[in-house]
Amino acid sequence: MDERLLKAVEDRTDDLVALTADLIRFPTVNPPGEAYRPCAEFLGARLKKLGFETEFIRAEGAPGDSDRYPRVNVVARFDGRSPGPCVHFNSHIDVVEAGDGWTVDPFAGVVKDGRVYGRGACDMKGGLAASVIAVEAFMRTHPDFPGAIEISGTADEESGGFGGVAHLARLGYFSKPKVDHVIIPEPLNKDRICLGHRGVWWAEIETKGEIAHGSMPFLGDNAVRHMGAVLQAFEEELFPVLDRKMTRMPVVPEGARRSTMNINSIHGGQTEDFRPGLPSPNVPDSCRLTIDRRFLLEEDIATVKGEVTGILERLKRERRKFDYEIRDLMEVLPLMTERDAPVVKAVAKGIMEVFDREPDYVISPGTYDQKHVARLGHLYDCIAYGPGILDLAHRPDEWVGIADMVESAKVMAIGLNVLLRGTTG
Repeated sequence: MDERLLKAVEDRTDDLVALTADLIRFPTVNPPGEAYRPCAEFLGARLKKLGFETEFIRAEGAPGDSDRYPRVNVVARFDGRSPGPCVHFNSHIDVVEAGDGWTVDPFAGVVKDGRVYGRGACDMKGGLAASVIAVEAFMRTHPDFPGAIEISGTADEESGGFGGVAHLARLGYFSKPKVDHVIIPEPLNKDRICLGHRGVWWAEIETKGEIAHGSMPFLGDNAVRHMGAVLQAFEEELFPVLDRKMTRMPVVPEGARRSTMNINSIHGGQTEDFRPGLPSPNVPDSCRLTIDRRFLLEEDIATVKGEVTGILERLKRERRKFDYEIRDLMEVLPLMTERDAPVVKAVAKGIMEVFDREPDYVISPGTYDQKHVARLGHLYDCIAYGPGILDLAHRPDEWVGIADMVESAKVMAIGLNVLLRGTTG
């Protein structure tokens, strides 16, 4: 065991806490994509002081990108003293909205009772801070290391990652020979390695109708009622089928080892912004439903889509005036890195050193930016590993444990040592 390396991490505990709190204080809420540039510049300035070459890459043309809300990413690189592989730590800087129910200011970076509180503390600014501290401790302990280290802070993971890792992957930032190993410090618990995720298909279904006066609905055609028939068919035909599908993938929690579909939103008729006025007396001529279908390694994407379109086509045949459109919003195939991949074995050694036990190997119920690293960068030596409890993400009073961050930083530093120097000592 490299005691000097572990001590170097421990000696930076106060700095780790301060960095986490500082990152939380940037309200990088997505949507719409606030404070991306100042947060990226803050991270870049810190890494530049360590000698990293930093780049700021705006994803112009990506969904949501505008002059008001630019999708700004930072990528920093430090080349060692001799050739070798490159290890890249990637964290997203965006967070979801705070919502209600907080007992602390969600963007104050409150530190109390051994925790740092705030929106993004767990998901995933605590992980970002831990990776920075791990790298700093490693570089101070082993300044003559071979290879290269990269750290990135990227945009829009919470909305699909298209303005962040997807954009960078298309530009070659997540491909060999530039990068060899990727660690994404998502909050999957400090003693678990996340190998990948289930598949996802987002789609919008629109049922069509005909507008008419609400006092004479028989003169029109109600699109909301048509959508009601869709929902009823899903309840009676689709959800029972999905609940019977199980995977061999070690997905956590256990309930996510089944196929699932969530109804994300439904909008029909009058727009939602009429309040506090009164609704207009119209028969709705359109109703839109957004679905979030999560599927398993054993399922084929064509079959997944066919289960939904088959129901819609049957309704079109059987229900008077029923008509619809369906639009794909996103599709990502299931992904699972092999357990004998170099990055997996390196982080597993770190977990063994720090916790004296084998890691649990898990699959995330939801996707994260590993999908773009694999699909666009064609780089498969990638995992998620970081501090924090996934169940706390996106909830009020979100927090990350200080001790958990320190221990995770130690694991990352050991993994870095194994990947670049081939040793834990």
